[in-house]
Amino acid sequence: MEPTIGPEGMCQFPRLPGRGRCLGTVFQELSTWVWWTSALRLRVLWHPQLNSWRGCPAVTGFFKGTPIFPSFIPHIPEPLSQTVEPLTPASPPGHQIFFPPLEAPGRPQDQRCWSWFLEHRVPVVTEEVAREALLSFVNSKCCYGSAAAGDLVIRELKQQALCRYRLETFSESRISEWTFQPFTNHSVDGPQRGTSPRLWDIKVQVPPMFQEDTRKFQVPHSSLVKVRCPSCSGAKRKAKPARRCQMCSGSGRRRCSTCSGRGNKTCATCKGEKKLLHFIQLVIAWKNNLFEFVSEHQLDCPGELLAKARGEILFKDENTMVYPIVDFPLRDISLASQRGIAEHSAALASRARVLQQRQTIELVPLTEVRYWYQGKTYVYYIYGTDHRVYVVDYPEKYCCGCTIL
Repeated sequence: MEPTIGPEGMCQFPRLPGRGRCLGTVFQELSTWVWWTSALRLRVLWHPQLNSWRGCPAVTGFFKGTPIFPSFIPHIPEPLSQTVEPLTPASPPGHQIFFPPLEAPGRPQDQRCWSWFLEHRVPVVTEEVAREALLSFVNSKCCYGSAAAGDLVIRELKQQALCRYRLETFSESRISEWTFQPFTNHSVDGPQRGTSPRLWDIKVQVPPMFQEDTRKFQVPHSSLVKVRCPSCSGAKRKAKPARRCQMCSGSGRRRCSTCSGRGNKTCATCKGEKKLLHFIQLVIAWKNNLFEFVSEHQLDCPGELLAKARGEILFKDENTMVYPIVDFPLRDISLASQRGIAEHSAALASRARVLQQRQTIELVPLTEVRYWYQGKTYVYYIYGTDHRVYVVDYPEKYCCGCTIL
């Protein structure tokens, strides 16, 4: 199939058999896709012979989560059976997620840098937004007055965007222990019915991913009955020590509610059954192990608040085992990803089984607000996409109706 010259002198490509688009349109869509995938921090390689797209794990991880530019993702054409081969299988273990340079082909470098991206990605906090956030915070506190929040004069707004990396590893651990319960003459599932299975061979229902839970199960074929209870020696009741009854003061005129006047009480171990059923109990614990890291910043806001702040997801990857992130624009995030995965692998390798991992990179906005009130300068911080407020020293505080000077 060779291109022809149209009536207006434009080069025209023939249409593919069975398709409604010409080859030129497909090439134009594919070139648009190449540019945007580079801007979206992905690495997609075009085969030298123009036969197939080669994707890396970053592509799979990215489209499982929230895209960086959700409103700018172009339509991705369907693979053409005549010209495009299927995607290659998933990359083998040991690969890493690479983020190519921010510069896009044919675009000025200064417009694609990280600071430019943050400047246009983070919503600007205006004086009106800053004042409304403080008023909402003050109204939620019983000892804060709203007059200062309404009359203050904002002098400076210093805005900064932080990146927060979070790694969640959902693991399952199993331990066994001997335990017992009162024997009530029911059937005994003992060794005569077979050999007890190994702990990890017992199938159980796994709870939803990343939701912690603990359950206990009786290991099959591990039960045995002890005829005599060691607590009461098979007497059903335990004798009370010789002492004055506090209910009747030794007169015997008032019946003890504990022993009903018999001088002994029902054994709490066997519940009066005289026998105990001993068995191996399997304890399964599902735990969500968490690793968090917040990038450095120059503003004096507590790190524990930023760790809990609500952010905007830039990258999300979820799989049985996730790959370390490499070459992210902020080097600290790449190092945190590698360190977090290594720590979880070392900590869980010998005592638990990893069921699922999830790593995310979130953009957390932070704004420092300096304001003037009654001749003094104060500061407070607005953090997170939901505009939460952290106040360093509010000028109008009350305690039991008295103003704190």
